[in-house]
Amino acid sequence: MEGSGVADMGTGRVSSHHREEHHLSELSIVLLGWSRSGKSSAGNTILGRKEFQSGIRTAQCVKRQGEVAGRQVTVVDTPGWGITSSVKDTRAVVKQEIVRSVSLCPPGPYALFLVINVSSSFTESHRRPVEEHLELLSERVWRHTIVLFTRGDWLGDTTIEQHIETEGKALQWLVEKCGNRYHVLNNENRGDGTQVTELLEKIEETVARNRSGHFTIEESDEGFKEWFKGEKVDEKQLKQKFEEEWSRREEEWRRREEELIERMAKVAVEETRTREDFLQCSCQLTLDPNTACRLLRLSEGNREVTCVRQDQPYPDHPERFDCWPQVLCREGLSGRSYWEAEWGGGG
Repeated sequence: MEGSGVADMGTGRVSSHHREEHHLSELSIVLLGWSRSGKSSAGNTILGRKEFQSGIRTAQCVKRQGEVAGRQVTVVDTPGWGITSSVKDTRAVVKQEIVRSVSLCPPGPYALFLVINVSSSFTESHRRPVEEHLELLSERVWRHTIVLFTRGDWLGDTTIEQHIETEGKALQWLVEKCGNRYHVLNNENRGDGTQVTELLEKIEETVARNRSGHFTIEESDEGFKEWFKGEKVDEKQLKQKFEEEWSRREEEWRRREEELIERMAKVAVEETRTREDFLQCSCQLTLDPNTACRLLRLSEGNREVTCVRQDQPYPDHPERFDCWPQVLCREGLSGRSYWEAEWGGGG
């Protein structure tokens, strides 16, 4: 698998013509990834000295600067999420710090590095949390993202292209989602300045080719811009604002869902001539707890369901609904119209 975005994004070979034409005197970078993926070590390798504490969990964003290969480089390290944790399971303060990272290098970073430890397997259970957490910064984030593989020494004689090919579809999807932009760092060989210089040149080539400039929060997310435009903000206030905005958006989603249900109910009433006609084809349904969304609570006997705000402690199950408050019943409803399944109660 070869990278696009430069002549050879995977190996770092860039023409001298592009190097001169797109050389930037200042570069800003944000490091993203799950906990213990090697973000802090990668930041130290890029800056050529120990500026970030590696080996411990990063609690909040840390910004460091330095001159690298004739450029003034700003690197922002961020807290990581759980390696297989969905975004809804990640603490609000971590999500807030991920969003805040963009404001720490105004007007915004030139690139976001998604840090992946090449010595660890990368499966669908890792891919999905990566997608969810990056899209906290909007769908546009992928245009500015480069996959940064750490522990390059672990590959030995295997090329990164061979590793991506053999690792499977999840990693291939991720690399393609990032426009086939990737790079490998050997954090054990910080004396090799070539690997960092090539990395900076890849950023410059990416900026030049897609004309993307700095990454900024979407215009539709003006609330986020207002929250995080300053660096020195009380962490408790930021956490409170983030949770308030998160709750507001959840309420908006629920309101739209309720409107849709109400519209469907009106159509059902128009189609049903009388309640007696409706009850002639009614039957008791038993709900399947293995399909229930975690925002639904089933009654004893699995006959009734209530929509709640707190996630229910259901065990993981491949049939469980993740995004919408839905649940399936065990009885077959073949031959019935959707309006023949009555929803009783206001829960």
